[in-house]
Amino acid sequence: MRQMETFLGILIPFLGTTLGSSCVFFMKNTFSDLIQRSLAGFAAGVMVAASIWSLLIPAIEQSESMGKLSFLPAFIGFWSGVLFLLLLDRLIPHLHVGSEQAEGPKSKLGRTTMMMLAVTLHNIPEGMAVGVVYAGFLSGNTQITAASALALSLGIAIQNFPEGAIISMPLRAEGEKKSKAFLGGVISGVVEPIGAVLTIVAAQFVIPALPYLLSFAAGAMLYVVVEELIPEMSQGRHSNLGTVFFAVGFSVMMALDVALG
Repeated sequence: MRQMETFLGILIPFLGTTLGSSCVFFMKNTFSDLIQRSLAGFAAGVMVAASIWSLLIPAIEQSESMGKLSFLPAFIGFWSGVLFLLLLDRLIPHLHVGSEQAEGPKSKLGRTTMMMLAVTLHNIPEGMAVGVVYAGFLSGNTQITAASALALSLGIAIQNFPEGAIISMPLRAEGEKKSKAFLGGVISGVVEPIGAVLTIVAAQFVIPALPYLLSFAAGAMLYVVVEELIPEMSQGRHSNLGTVFFAVGFSVMMALDVALG
């Protein structure tokens, strides 16, 4: 039963990306700048709330036996996640949506490939977050229930829907066929269930390190928020929409986690 719940749970975020990518078949034009900023703000809000309620707080609670040093595993894991994403950011050439300048090492890769790599980088910590929470659920950890793991999966899936559209629509605008643009969006999300499965497998061997893994995923997710999503929601002509939708995403994820957790 737990195995089936876990299997379905790690597929839910990928389903969100796939459904979002399918927008390329129904929409003629790319999203306006205001809509893109709103979606980036919403995704950022979901990821910040998930990092706090689904990852960092459980990591600290599971280390209560350390007394005043119960923050230490979360602190170490958080910084490990930040540095891991910083390393990937430096090693992998990628191009953020709406940007003209690629990041990472110089490369002869095309614009569409580097745009896909940017979203794939973004999805790695999300897959890890889902995987580590379900690893705790599978291990019988009383502080991680099926409902709380499902809350995280649903929250990630909700913000993956616009994310899938955000990658497939610009790929179409770059001249790709609709089918190829859809496939590009889907492929960018494949890393999530793969990352989740690998994290679950790794966690089975290091269950005592679960607080470190939870906070590692949180650090990686917050790196993505600050490095990618906040600039996206703030670029161009000033608008408060990105901030408002950040608050919407944050409150939706907070409500999901508390209500289901």
